[in-house]
This record gives sequence, C-alpha cells and structure tokens, in this order.
Amino acid sequence: MNGPSAVPPRLPERSAGGQTGAATFAIPPSVQNVESLRHQIKQLEEQLSKATSIPTASPVPAATSTTETASSKLGAAFHFQHDSGSSGQAQVVTRSVMHKTRLFGQSHWIHGITLVGDLLEIMGPHLQDEASPAVQGVQKSKSLARIIKAQRSPPWPSPPTAELPAKALADELLDCYLRTTETFYRILHVPSFRIGYDALWTSSTKPDVAFLVQVKLVLAIGATVYDEQFSLRSLAMRWVFEAQTYLSGPEFKARLSIQSLQTGLLLLLARETADVGSEGVWISAGELLRSAIYMGLHRDPAHLPKRTFFAAEMRRRLWNTILELTLQSSLTSGGPLLLSLHDFDTEPPGNFDDDQLLALDPVPKQEYAFSQTSIAIALRRTMPVRLAVCKFLNDCGSRGTYEETLRLDAELRASCKELRRTIQTYRGPSPSQFEIRIVGFLTQRYLSSLHMPFFGAALQETAYAYSRIVVVESSLRIWRAAYPSPLTLAAPSERDDLARLTICGTGFFRAFTFLSSFSIMVELRAQMLEDDSLSIRPDLFSVLEEAKTWNLRCIEAGETSMKGYLFTCVIAAQIDGLMHGLANEDFPPLLAKAAENAGVVCRTLLGEKVAQGRKHGPADGLDLSLDMPSATGEDWDFLISDSMFDFETSGPMDWTFGDGTLQELSLW
Repeated sequence: MNGPSAVPPRLPERSAGGQTGAATFAIPPSVQNVESLRHQIKQLEEQLSKATSIPTASPVPAATSTTETASSKLGAAFHFQHDSGSSGQAQVVTRSVMHKTRLFGQSHWIHGITLVGDLLEIMGPHLQDEASPAVQGVQKSKSLARIIKAQRSPPWPSPPTAELPAKALADELLDCYLRTTETFYRILHVPSFRIGYDALWTSSTKPDVAFLVQVKLVLAIGATVYDEQFSLRSLAMRWVFEAQTYLSGPEFKARLSIQSLQTGLLLLLARETADVGSEGVWISAGELLRSAIYMGLHRDPAHLPKRTFFAAEMRRRLWNTILELTLQSSLTSGGPLLLSLHDFDTEPPGNFDDDQLLALDPVPKQEYAFSQTSIAIALRRTMPVRLAVCKFLNDCGSRGTYEETLRLDAELRASCKELRRTIQTYRGPSPSQFEIRIVGFLTQRYLSSLHMPFFGAALQETAYAYSRIVVVESSLRIWRAAYPSPLTLAAPSERDDLARLTICGTGFFRAFTFLSSFSIMVELRAQMLEDDSLSIRPDLFSVLEEAKTWNLRCIEAGETSMKGYLFTCVIAAQIDGLMHGLANEDFPPLLAKAAENAGVVCRTLLGEKVAQGRKHGPADGLDLSLDMPSATGEDWDFLISDSMFDFETSGPMDWTFGDGTLQELSLW
C-alpha cells in the first residue's frame, strides 16, 4: 500500500471552455490538520462550480408579456403582444401582431399600425355608426373590390394551354423580365432559354408543357413593368393560374428537377407581382427550400457525385436565389426564417456570364469585372448579417434587446459599405441604374426593419433617438427609389422600372414602399407635436402629397383596397390640422371628413374598373350589385395580398461614388 509520502490522487475538473483538465488536491501529511483540509475542499468545490456552470454574458430579466386588442369599424381586431422589462430597453416593444388567423413578426408592415392607434381613438365616435359616410365609403369600396377580383379571376383549375401572345408583345415582356428580375434573382440560363423560347414560334412540333409554363411565368413577371397601369394583369393572372394548376399535380418525384425548381421560383415571383395568393408566398418558399434540400442543393457540388460544370454552376445559382427569396419572404411576412448558416455549405455562384458556362472548362471573370451574376454575388456577401437581422426580428426565441439592435446595425453597415466598394470597383460593363437602385432598396429595407421595433419608443424616449434617425433616413431613401423626385431624374420621359414594380406589383416592394411613406408621415406628425415653430423638413413634407398620388396610382394599376390611400389622407389631415393650430375637439370631424373624401375618390376609381370589366363580360352568375355583404374589416391586406443625417460622419452607409456624385439621391 502507498504510505503518506505517496503521490496524491488527481480529481478531474471541467474547464470553462469545456475541456477536461486536472486540479490537484494534496492530502495533508497530518490528519490532524483538519482545518487545512476543509479549506482546500471548499476551494476545489468553488472551482468546480465555476467551471461547470454555463457562462452567460449578463443576466437578462424575464420580459413581461402583455396583449392589447384594438379594433374599429374599419377593420377586424388586432392583438398586439408587447414585451417590457427586458435588459437595455425602458419602453414597451411590440413583439408580434395577431390578426384573424395569422401571427406577424416584427418585420411585417402591420406593426406600423401601433404608431397611429390614437387616430382610431379620435375618430372612434364617427366610426361606430354603420351609416356614417366614412364607414359606408369603406363598405362600398370593398364591394366594388370583390366585383373587380371576380371579373379578372380565371377559373380554377386552369390547365395550361398552348396559347401565347403575339411574338412582338412576348419579346417585349421577355425583355422586361430580363432587364429587371433576372438581374438580381438568377434563375435562368438565358441563352438556353432563348433557344427554346424562339422555337415556340418556329417549330412545328408540340411544345413541352413544362417549358411552356416556364415561359408564361416569365412573361407574367415582365408584364408587371410593361406599363404603368399593369394593363396585362388579367393575362398575367391566367398564366399564374395555369402554372399553379400544372404544379399541383400528384407526380411528386417527377417535380424534383432543376427545371421544376426554376419554375417554382418563377411562380413565387409571379404570384407576388400579380397578387395571386401573394400573402402565402412565405409558406410556399419554405416548401421550395425543402425541395431544394431534398435534391441536395444545400451541399456544394464539390461534395456530391461529379457532374458537368454547367450543372454544378446552375445548382449554385438556384440555391443562392432560393436563399434570397427565403430571406425576402421572411422579412415581408414577419414569419420566422427557419434557416441558419449551418444548414448549407453551397458556395456562392461564380462570376460568369451565361455564355461562358457553355465552354468545357470556363474561367471565371476577375472579381472587379462585372458579369451577369455580379449583383447576385455581391448580395450574397451581405447574406450572413441579413439572415441574422431576420432571425433577430421574427424568431420566437429572440430577446430583441436594443444592445443587439446596435450590434447588428454596426455589422449591417460594415457589410453594406463593402458592398458599395464592390459595386464601385466594377470595370467593363457597369450595373444599370435599376440594379444600383434595387440593391440600395434591399439593403436600406433591412436597416429600417432592424430599427422599426424601437421607432415608436424613440418618439418618446431619447435613449432610442438613433433608431428614429435611421428609420426616417432609410425610409426617405427607399421612398425616393420608388418615387424619384423630378430633380433627380436625368430623363423624366424614360421608363422607371423600379417605380413600376412598386406600383403594379404587390409583396416586398409595394409593402415596404408604403411603410416607408407611412414612417415619414409618423415622423412629421411627431415633429408637429414636439415643435410648434413649424420647422419641418421640406424633403419629408413633400412625401405627404406624393404618397397620396402613389396610392392612387396603385389603385389605377389594379390594387383593389383603398385603405392605404385612406390612412395617408387621414394622417395628412391631422398634420395639416396641427400646422393650423386646431383645438383637440376639432380633430374628430376633420379626420372623419378626410376618411369620407378618400372613400369618394376611391369609389370613383374602383367603379371605373368595374365598368371596364363589364365590357369584357363578368363571371357567370356574378352579382354585380353593390348590395353584397360588406364584411367590413375582413381584409386589411392591402399591401401583402390584395439629409439631416450625415451618413459619412456618423457611421451609416455612404453611397457616394468615386466622382463625388450621388446616385438617385442616393439610396446608399
């Protein structure tokens, strides 16, 4: 046996980093030294306790959750879930909104409703009576909207047909698609697509149904920016119905192909632009994501069985586009992302023009050489932080602290600054103005969304003043992208594809354009309440009338809800009343009158749309009277379905180009 002089035993210990180490506990030579023994045991226990405990940055008190319900005659009830008491934030922050059967996370536009809740309270007495002019205006507009939707809605199911528009029109729609959507969502290999496309008019053989569906979706997306009235909306909707019918067949395994993924992506975009179930795009994007994973697109081709260079590169492109649409649908819908950077290892697409992929062993262009894939590659570099923003805003487990907001703000600005440098360095062909503005729109949208949860609190607490500045300035840049000032247009007569996309399409671009104007109006109202000197910024004030015009253009282009225009008119009336020093008791009738007038204007426009639809013949059995049930409040989805701030000195993005000029007011 070992005597007292033997080597003492070692007790295992777990270090803070999770590694197993050793702590030596020496047994005293004399058993009489009990106090020394107890002291060392106590030290050892303290060491083990510290080492095995899970480290935390700082204790975060549990947030207090409360639910507030708001409703009026103009809409169904909204249930706002608030959190307060979290570390680093003094004000209550709205975490989610429940409306009918849906739950919206913080990035959804509907959170802006909380910023004007007092308006509904002021107008309350005038909205309780079903016979009031304002309520009647909304009811009649909704009845007209139902008629319009029924007139232009194709039958279901709508099996694909071989019918195509005249070649000249189809060519123009294809060009509309290629110069807009395909520039940043790479889906097609354009040379291959054109071969099949041209054959539709020259070949005597029966066209492949799968390719024909794909062509029609491309034309439907292109129709969104064909003109300012979306005159081909009914045709675009029919093409979308045909594609949806085709893809709803039971042959699941036959749909697991690259062509089916392309068609699925095109269908998501066409549904959103033509407003065919656009509110469900987030759900469908999740299905498409899982189909791609089932096909192994989340693994880089280098880790899979060998295939041609062309096939490998197309897989990278499609996976990249699926990631973009997954992020976009999460931001638009307020739904959780359900995706992390650890879920895939597919590399970004290479810097190739489409023609290069036809070579046996193509060499990618230099990083500074602009190609047809450059914008998609540049956006991919910002994806990690944009993904983090989406998870921060919409994930159920997100704490949403202000400290985390500021940290993500810094990362997002650094990432977008690098994006700006990348675009500046392109040589040879350069990005179009549409591409530059669309990238600015996207990046500013993430920045604004990140700070929007604290915008309302910032109107009351100076601790969040930075968020107020960011939301207002980002909103102004987004608004100027969608509604350029005449002073910034080099050639006012030229077509503006981005402006048409926000007016004629629905979903991402329409929703966030409205929210940008809405945020600016909320800021103007707050300035009026804070400062009676009327020192209002002209660049913000001009948005008031512009927003009215923009909302009316949306209705003229086929939007069937008048609530965007109504909200704009009511807030503008309140701001005007504040400017003229009206007493509190003067506001209820003033706002109610503004709502009534908005209803009159919209009923006229919607009535004209109904008359146009009658010329083409209403749907069989459709009751075109205005005595249909009003169901007031059942549909608020008018968007998803139906330089005071020196960016250079204070850290935010500065998108000044090399010659010192700014592009398009600079979204950047």
